[in-house]
Amino acid sequence: MKKLLLIIAISISVFACNEKTAEVKEMKTAYVDTSELMKEYTEAKDLEAKYKAQSEEKGRQLEAEINRFKQDAANFQSQAQANGQEWAQKRGAELQKREQQLGYAQQALAQQLQQSSGAEMDTLIKGVKKFIKDYGKEKGYAYIYGTGDAASILYAEDKYDITKEIIKALNEKYKASEKSETKAEEKK
Repeated sequence: MKKLLLIIAISISVFACNEKTAEVKEMKTAYVDTSELMKEYTEAKDLEAKYKAQSEEKGRQLEAEINRFKQDAANFQSQAQANGQEWAQKRGAELQKREQQLGYAQQALAQQLQQSSGAEMDTLIKGVKKFIKDYGKEKGYAYIYGTGDAASILYAEDKYDITKEIIKALNEKYKASEKSETKAEEKK
């Protein structure tokens, strides 16, 4: 009798578990390689190119100042003996001050470019995150994970990788927004 009750209890629990798992809906998950996404996303490439060009342009201006300084420093060496020690000390102090100012200018330029590019990159990343969230809702994903530099997944099967889909959709959206901006500018 006890065996019969035990078999019935086990049967009921197995049946109950089967019903619960039948009710559980399969969760759709995927992942995006964030490193690959940022390499292939056109807007991110454009942003990087913009700041690289700004850096080169402003760097050329600063480089011209540095070259003038180097030339003045070389001239100082040859003129120091001819003009005497007092002149050499005065002119040497001026050159040191100018060298220090050039160093500060280099630091300020680098910091300015870093701040402005960082702010735009933060805005871009927020936009990408929002896009992925909306994409996930639209396509019925329960989770979309991120891999890459700040990996939150250590392994996933390639069939769950939607990086290329996201890149394609983001680039299409970006191209569409560029075209609408161009049309708006042409109307003005």
